[in-house]
Formats: sequence, C-alpha cells, structure tokens
Amino acid sequence: MTSQPSLAKEDSTPDGPVKSQPGSGNGGGDGLQAGLKNRHLSMIAIGGVIGAGLFVGSSSGIKAAGPAILVSYALVGTMVVLVMRMLGEMAAARPTSGSFSAYADQALGRWAGFTIGWLYWFFWVVVLAVEATAGAVILEGWIPAVPQWGWALIVMVVLTATNLVSVGSYGEFEFWFAGIKVLAIGAFVVIGMLAVFGLLPGSDNPGKGFAHLTDAGGFMPEGAGAILTGVLMVVFSFMGSEIVTLAAGESEDPQRAVTKATNSVIWRIGVFYLGSIFVVVTLLPWNDPSIAKDGSYVAALNSIGIPHAGQVMNVIVLTAVLSCLNSGLYTASRMAFSLGQRGDAPKAFARTASNGVPRTAILGSVVFGFAAVWFNYQWPDTVFDFLLNSSGAVALFVWLVICFTQLKMRGIILREEPEKLVVKMWLFPYLTWVTIGMISFVIVYMLYDDAGRKQMLLSLLVGALVLGFSLVREKVRPRQA
Repeated sequence: MTSQPSLAKEDSTPDGPVKSQPGSGNGGGDGLQAGLKNRHLSMIAIGGVIGAGLFVGSSSGIKAAGPAILVSYALVGTMVVLVMRMLGEMAAARPTSGSFSAYADQALGRWAGFTIGWLYWFFWVVVLAVEATAGAVILEGWIPAVPQWGWALIVMVVLTATNLVSVGSYGEFEFWFAGIKVLAIGAFVVIGMLAVFGLLPGSDNPGKGFAHLTDAGGFMPEGAGAILTGVLMVVFSFMGSEIVTLAAGESEDPQRAVTKATNSVIWRIGVFYLGSIFVVVTLLPWNDPSIAKDGSYVAALNSIGIPHAGQVMNVIVLTAVLSCLNSGLYTASRMAFSLGQRGDAPKAFARTASNGVPRTAILGSVVFGFAAVWFNYQWPDTVFDFLLNSSGAVALFVWLVICFTQLKMRGIILREEPEKLVVKMWLFPYLTWVTIGMISFVIVYMLYDDAGRKQMLLSLLVGALVLGFSLVREKVRPRQA
C-alpha cells in the first residue's frame, strides 16, 4: 500500500490564489492529503443531489402546484445543471478545497471570496443543527428512552469523530450512506413506474398511466403562477451538488473526478428528482389527502401496498440526514480551511494534523453546529428562526457568484493554463448570462412572495454585513504578498 501524497497548497497574493506549490502532508501535517478514492468521489457526486429535503419537502410543493411541480423541478434542475457545468469547468482546471470561494477570490477580488466563503460556511453549520434535530426526532421515535437532545448530541459526536479520523473515513461513510440513498430512490422509481402502468404483481394501486397528471383539475390546477411558487419551495433541496468540487481537492485524480461528476449531473437530477416526483404524481392524484398527511413518498408506497412504508421511509430519511450531516461538516471545515489558507480566517484553521485532517477547522465548525442545536431547543422561534432564515438564500448567492466568477475565470485559464480547460461551459458566454438572469429572477421573485420575503431579506442582511466587514477589513489589513 503506497503512502498518500500531499496535496498542493494555495499561496496567497494580493490578487488571490495563484498556482499551487507542493506542500508536505507529513511530519507536521501542513497540507491536506489525497485520501478520497475514485469510488468515494463518484458516490459523493451521485448522492450529493439527494438531500433529506427531497423526501420530506416534496409534498408541500405538490400541494402548491399540483402535477405542474414537475415543471418547477425541471426549471431548478436546469439551473443547477448549468451552474455545475460552470463550476466543473473551473474545478477541473484548478481543483482546490476552497472551490468557488477560491475562484471568486482570484477572478472577482478578495471581497468576493471572503464573503461567499463565510456565507457558505454559515449555511452548512446551520444545516448541521437542522439535520441533527431531524435525525434525533426519528431516533427518539424508535428508542424513546433517550431524549431528543441526547440523540442530537450522539449523532453530532459520532460524525465529528468520523471526520477527525481521516478524510478516507469521511469518504467511506459517505460512500455507503449515499449508496443507500441511491439504491432506495432507484428502487422507488422502478417499482413505482411498474405500478403506474399496472405491471407490478400484487400492487394495491390499479395504475392509471398518465391519467392522474390531468384528472384532478388539469396539469396546472393552481394556475401557471404556482410553478414559480413551486420553484421557491424546491430550489433549496438542490443545495449540495457542488460538494464534489470541494472534495475533489483531496482525491487521487481531481480532474477526472470533477469531469465525471459534471457530465453526469443531468441524469442524476433527471432520475432522482424528476423521476421520483413523476412517480408520486402519476400514482396518486395530486390532491390526495395522504400526500400531505403521510408525505409524498410514504403515500406512494402505501398506495402500492408496501408493508410498513412509513418505517421504511424513516430509515431512508435517517440515512439521508446522516449523509447530509457528514457532508455538511466536511464541507464547512474545508471551506474554513481554505479561508484560513488565504488569510481570511484564523491561521489555526489552515493547519492540519499528521493525517492530513484540518482538526481546528472541523472543531470550529462543529462547535457552532452544537450551539445552533442548542438554540433550536432553547429559542426555536427567535434565535434559531433567525439563523434558519438568514442562511436560507445562500444557495442562490453561491450560484450567482459561480456564474460571475466563471465569466472571468475562462479568460484567466485560457491565458495561463489552456491545456487544463477540459470541461467547457456550453454556448459561453450566452448560457452563463441566461443562468444569471434565471437566478436573479428567483431572488427578485422571493422579495415579492409572502413566504419567501423574510428569508431573502434576512439573507441579504447577513450577506451585506459579511461583505461590509470584508471591505473594511481589506482597507485596514491589506493582504500581504
């Protein structure tokens, strides 16, 4: 067994990260190590788009838009595919643990990398609290002797330990848990499609083909405007697709991993999101009470006659929650590590142990995660509600920054390392500008939507505060060459 090579580290200049120099991951541990195998990256890429939000949040979207929710998922899916193509272009050429934050630093300026990096870190540490609480609710239902806060603590401690051991242990954990999610959704789509057309032996659902898409008020029973409402309700369940570009920096073959993940994002979104939601709205009328009562996937499984459908889905949701927690802690810590390397976070965040793990960055992220869990139990309707809403629109900000960064990074890569432009954005720059327009429309629409206004305003407030701090800090403490 060969030893793991150290990854190159970024050097910082007034203009942002420049070409990497070799680091040393041994004896002192000042660099990340390439501990993720290709199979880890492949499963992280596939499972990254399947969050717990897909399982527990889709029923609300179906209720709001009816079968037309498929159009909402298709619109958001298209937007994510285009953003991932842009990010894949940059990540394949210059893989780094800072991903889009590091690219924004170089292409747009230090203010951009600092702001979007810290906002992204903030988003994921709040997600840690949300997912830990969701997992604790399920576990308490199975073993009520342990209180909900106890389960949340146990889950957080176990996953922190997993991330501290090595990047390989994170990859192995994610490989199996993402694998369970993928198999579950794949089986659901196959079994569901057979039931839809009456080809599933022993199914309790007679199967009406595509009839349920129009037999309860038409395809758009709530009107065309409901499609946009649906967009707002499903857009945040896609967050996580970009994780593979951060993880690629610790893989054996970053360029190959990013290229493969970027090229496969279309079928992943098509099968897991559109495919599974299509099964739900064709197995049952969109206004069937069981969808709102039991959840869309449980209702679909119950209609077929799958025994103990609720418990089966609880296991799958718990798996998705643990996977999201694991990836969230990994992602937050690597972003903190990258910010530390660039001088935009405490220097301790940029240090790694002898096993190549940024322990301080991990512990710093998990401490905030623990605090957020405590806020959720102590002040759920005030402090935690603020954290939740003020981080909610970060996904849109990240995607928008990726678009503007790619507009400039294309020229930088062509000028400095043209041979590394192995993944290219389609119809550049026209599709990039179209994507910017789509994301901007969603942001503006949220300001006019009663349900989304609070979230967008608070997210803009926090974003403005971080940006303001970055600009003031840059004037007071300019980056040293």
